[in-house]
Amino acid sequence: MITAFHHISFTVLDADRSVTFYRDTLGMNLLSVSERDPTFSEKVTGVEGAHLKIAYLEGGGVKLELIQYLSPPRMRQEVIAHTVGLTHICFLVDDIAKMYRELNGKGVAFRSEPVAIQTGGMKGGYTVLFSDPDGNAIELIQPPKQT
Repeated sequence: MITAFHHISFTVLDADRSVTFYRDTLGMNLLSVSERDPTFSEKVTGVEGAHLKIAYLEGGGVKLELIQYLSPPRMRQEVIAHTVGLTHICFLVDDIAKMYRELNGKGVAFRSEPVAIQTGGMKGGYTVLFSDPDGNAIELIQPPKQT
């Protein structure tokens, strides 16, 4: 039985570069960065020769794990919105227009300007998507105003 949610994870090309993005650009708190014992990493991942560097960050009550494979050599694949298996994380924000302007000013490349949500549980709110340095999708949602 599942008892709690622990973290979300992305595999990244360079943990240090990704930590800089999530900490300095998005304002998440860095919890730790460490290398994992290769014997342990190989067993857990099932990847022969796996040697990992792992960073944990926290923001908005969510823990984010960033995994860099120091070995074996990493593979890069094209990440596009309709790729099956593509994941994303979503953060709630209280002023999406302000956050859009601030992140845009820091060089974040958004897929669009904030868009009004027309249907579903967040109808009346706004959403926008962008990517981290490795192409992992990040969504911001401003919930609808409560009346």
